[in-house]
Amino acid sequence: MNKTDGARQNGGPPRPLLAVIWSRIVEGLAVLGTVLIGVLMVIICADIVFRNGFGASLPLVSELGALVVVMIVYLQLAATVRADRLARTEIFLPPFRRRFPRLGGVLAALFDLVGAAMLGLIGWSTLRILEKDWASGEFIGVTGIATLETWPFRALILLGVGVAAIEFLVRAVVNLRQPKVDLT
Repeated sequence: MNKTDGARQNGGPPRPLLAVIWSRIVEGLAVLGTVLIGVLMVIICADIVFRNGFGASLPLVSELGALVVVMIVYLQLAATVRADRLARTEIFLPPFRRRFPRLGGVLAALFDLVGAAMLGLIGWSTLRILEKDWASGEFIGVTGIATLETWPFRALILLGVGVAAIEFLVRAVVNLRQPKVDLT
């Protein structure tokens, strides 16, 4: 395999197939989130044109926008965790990890485990909402004009939460196995 297929990392040995598949799942969800940003921009621009040109708003824009924004956040969260780009204070951990690499790795793994637990709780509550939406046929919009069922949005939110929680667990294992020392 060559570097372009994602199987090698930094010219090193080939990565295990499971790691390559997992990476593609995480990055695929991030790509889907990015595509949804474009779709949301088109919907909002179309709504602006309709408001200014025809004096009326498009149906579902505000409801759809609210669900899509939440969906985008959770679809891209696992890639954010993987890239170590979560917003957090970096004043303590990097110097601590440079001085005490092993203990710093344990502390970083603890952060990752707390993140996984929090996302697990969010996922649990999202599952309950998804079940309710599925059972009751919950929808957004105005009956007779335009409606959409909410369960597909909830399912993608749950998928994003689940993948991000697993990515936190993967990061915890990585931090426990090989604590980083070069934190520039």
